[in-house]
Amino acid sequence: MSLPINLDAALRRLTAALDQLEAAIQRRAQADAARANLEEELAIMQDDRSRLAVELDGAMARGNTLAQVNDEVARRLQRASATIGAVLGTGAIN
Repeated sequence: MSLPINLDAALRRLTAALDQLEAAIQRRAQADAARANLEEELAIMQDDRSRLAVELDGAMARGNTLAQVNDEVARRLQRASATIGAVLGTGAIN
């Protein structure tokens, strides 16, 4: 049984439109998957940034503490040197 020309042309247009719709759906699914991957990577980077910020704060605090301890040790050594020099009667030892 043969279809009328108009109906055959309409079916071809419908098939082409359905093919385009299917391709658009596939592109959208790929774009959504790519977006999900990017959002996951961003979340991981934000977590890393937060962790690194905490580690940096800790390292800076330790550095400041070490600097303060170093200053205190230098003062004590200087006092000890002066005391030893005074005891020996030679003045401060450099």
